[in-house]
Amino acid sequence: MKQTILCVLMVLCSDYLQAQTAWTMLQCMQYAVEHNHEVKRAELELDNYRAQKTGTAGRFLPAVEANIGAHYNFGRAIDPETNGYTDVNTFYNGYSLQASLPVFDGFSRVHALKAAKASELMGQSALQQSRSQTALSVLQAFTDVAYYEGLVKMAREKIEETTLLLQQTRVLEEVGRKSRAEVAQVEAQKAEADYELTRQQNLLASAMLELKKSMAFPLSEELRVKSEEFHGRETEGRDPYSAEVSLPCDSSLFTLHSSLSSLHSSLQVARYQMQASRHEWRQARAALFPTLSLSAGLNTTYYHTLHANSGQSFHAQFKNNMGEYVGITLSIPLFDRLQTVTSIRRAKNNYRIARENYEQKRLELEKLSREAWQDWIGYLKQTEQMAKKVEADSLSHQLTRRQFEEGLSTAIDLQTTSTQLQKSRAMLLQCQLMAIVKKQLVRYYQGKTIWTE
Repeated sequence: MKQTILCVLMVLCSDYLQAQTAWTMLQCMQYAVEHNHEVKRAELELDNYRAQKTGTAGRFLPAVEANIGAHYNFGRAIDPETNGYTDVNTFYNGYSLQASLPVFDGFSRVHALKAAKASELMGQSALQQSRSQTALSVLQAFTDVAYYEGLVKMAREKIEETTLLLQQTRVLEEVGRKSRAEVAQVEAQKAEADYELTRQQNLLASAMLELKKSMAFPLSEELRVKSEEFHGRETEGRDPYSAEVSLPCDSSLFTLHSSLSSLHSSLQVARYQMQASRHEWRQARAALFPTLSLSAGLNTTYYHTLHANSGQSFHAQFKNNMGEYVGITLSIPLFDRLQTVTSIRRAKNNYRIARENYEQKRLELEKLSREAWQDWIGYLKQTEQMAKKVEADSLSHQLTRRQFEEGLSTAIDLQTTSTQLQKSRAMLLQCQLMAIVKKQLVRYYQGKTIWTE
């Protein structure tokens, strides 16, 4: 009993510690890759492709079949001993064992096996694609959570600032340096800051639900994310994951990047689909060739006249009636109502469609990879520019607040500079997060796994 209670307490403590531990972006993506329903369906489809390849490989083995039959004859029948007619009731029992092996079938089995192997590779690429898509959706959802957490943090800082400013303004009103109208304006700023905090908290809750859904995480359980690494870097002017990158705008690097897009999983899916369609087309053409097969077998019978004491025993008849045979069968297709021609035409069109899909996918991925590269570079530049703007807006807001305390500016001027500073900080955070997303997209289009480092 003590051991059972101890085990239960250990499980509860581990669950509690897991719930209290903050999840990083990498951990969220890894969890989603393991638990997402789309990924699990892709794994089952891959298992179907493997089963199909195993079944196709089995067609090269001989087929072995055993048959057992029993017949009860009453009335007029043929006596197997005399080969004449008889009117007595008889019992007939037959046994056979046969094996057949196709020798030549127009290489249909060879192309079927190659198509099955290509389908298996396509399933592996599709699984990789599903994992990458899941990781990308979690990445986007995680950055949304980090963005709204940053806005919530800014809103709270804004409330603290306006609360302190309101206290100072009321003190200045008591000594006659501020009017009641200016106090009312600061109170309005305080109310607006409270409203903005509530709105950002609601948006954060919605983003967290979307993150849990993308991860296939239980919606009723608490999930804490470690987004602090994205915050507090407003003055660095760079993406926290790209400290080693110095604006890789060189054209040679861009050419190298664009040439690596052939490793992308979705492009591999289209390529293997094209290969499978080509072998299926050749398999359909194999129906025009004759087929040659070998067969061999054993058979024996047992016969007994009912209500008769005479006759050989079962063992004697089983041995004496044993027969063996070996056969060769040549089948030449002559006319099958144009079914073969139609199948070949349909398979050929499917191959052409798969080839067009491959070319379209290649061009699409090349375009998207170039856009991701350009967007990444653009957001890195925007981050540096917005960092300078935040620094300038912060200095302007500090000077305006000092002037407001000295009576040289109004509350409206102070609100204007404060709003501009908050807007600049939010845009800086957005640029930082988008730089992270675009960098992962670049790695994604290079065929790399973005949920591992």
